[in-house]
Amino acid sequence: MEYPRSHIENLEAALVPCIDQAIAASNIHQGQRVAVGVGSRGIDRLPQIVRIVCSAILRAGARPVIIPAMGSHGGATAEGQTAVLSSLGVTEAACGAPILSSMATVPIGTAFSDAPVFFSGDALAMDHSIFINRIKPHTKFKAPVESGLLKMLCVGMGKHHGALAYHKYALKYGYHEIQKAMGRVAIKKTNFRFAVGIVENAYDKTLAAEVVPANQIFEKEPLLLKQAKENLSILPVRNLDVLVIRRIGKEISGAGMDPNVTGRAFDLKESDFSENMSATRVAILGLSEKSGGNAIGLGNADFITETVFENMDYEKTIMNALTSTSLHKAFIPIRMPTEQKAIQACFTTLGPRPPETVRSVIIEDTLHVSDFFASIVLRPELENLPRVELSEPFSLDFDDGGKLFFHK
Repeated sequence: MEYPRSHIENLEAALVPCIDQAIAASNIHQGQRVAVGVGSRGIDRLPQIVRIVCSAILRAGARPVIIPAMGSHGGATAEGQTAVLSSLGVTEAACGAPILSSMATVPIGTAFSDAPVFFSGDALAMDHSIFINRIKPHTKFKAPVESGLLKMLCVGMGKHHGALAYHKYALKYGYHEIQKAMGRVAIKKTNFRFAVGIVENAYDKTLAAEVVPANQIFEKEPLLLKQAKENLSILPVRNLDVLVIRRIGKEISGAGMDPNVTGRAFDLKESDFSENMSATRVAILGLSEKSGGNAIGLGNADFITETVFENMDYEKTIMNALTSTSLHKAFIPIRMPTEQKAIQACFTTLGPRPPETVRSVIIEDTLHVSDFFASIVLRPELENLPRVELSEPFSLDFDDGGKLFFHK
C-alpha cells in the first residue's frame, strides 16, 4: 500500500526559528531553568528534536532539564521512566541536558469542581516548562482533540497521579470533556509556556513540526490532529477472519496495538473501532524490546505465543491497565507454545472453513501497515484498490521451532 511520503528532512531549519521565537515570547532568559517534558511515545528522530529544543534554551542563557512526562509508564517509577527515555535514545549525552526523574506531583486545581488536576513537582520548581509530543488519533475515543498536546498536559506532565485522575474522571465526564477541562486548569495554573507538536506521515517520518504557545493549543491542536488522521496508515481491507500481529509494544501504540488498525478496543467507553476494521481472530506473536515488558494490549487478542507471556512484566502491565482503566487490555489470552500453533489456532477455531477461503492478514505491528502479507483470497479485492502494489504469491512456512518465516 503506497501512501504520500512527503516529510521534513531538515528538522533544524523547520524548528529552530519557531522555538527561538517562542522562547523570546515566553520571556525565558539568562539563568532561568526550563523543564522539557519528554514522553514515552515513539517519535521520529526524537533525540534530535529534544537536542534542538535544549540547544535553543541554552542559546537564550537558560538551563534546560529533561523530565519524563509519561503518566504511569515505566512501571510508574522514576527509575523506570528514565529507562524508557534511554530506550528511546533520550539521554543527557545525546540531548545536551540533564535528566531529572521523580514521580512527585503538586495538585494545582480541580476540573468540573471535583476532578483533581496534578502537575509535575519538578516542572513547577523551575521557572518555565515546555514539552514535546506527537499528535495522533486516540485509542479510546474520537473527538476534535484526541492524543497529543492536551493529553500531555493532563497525563504526561501530571505523572502517575495525573494519569489516574484523568482516566478515573473520564468515566464520569467523558475523555474529551475531562481532557479539555483539565488542560484549561494546567494552562492557567502552571508555568507551562509552549509545546512542540509533531505529526508523522504513514511511514513514521516527521510530516509537520509546530511550536504551539499555551494559549493557542485549543485552536491549533485540532488542525494538527486532522493532518495526522489524513496521513494515518490503516489496512485497506475490512472484515478479516484472521489478523496476525508479529509484535505489540508501548512505543508502537499506547494501547500496545492500535484499535484504529485492529478494530478492537474493549474499553468501558468504546467497545470497538469497527468503522475501520474487524477481525474474528487476532493472534500476537511477540513483544517489542522497547516496551520494557509492558504487554498492555495483549488482552485484545485471542491468542498469544508463550514468548509474549514470558517477556511480559506483569506488574508494569497491570499498572498500565489499572491507571488507564483499560482492564481488558491486560487479560491474558490463550497461550500457544509457538508462532505456528498460535496461527493454526486462529484458523481452526473459525469453524469448518477451508484454509484457502480464510481472509487473513499478517502485519509487523500496528504502526507499520503499509507493507503486509495477505491470503490469496484477498488478491482480487486488493487488485481493485488504488496505490496497491502486489507481489507474486508465495508461501509462508515455519522453522523447526515453529517460528514464522517466508519463502518464495
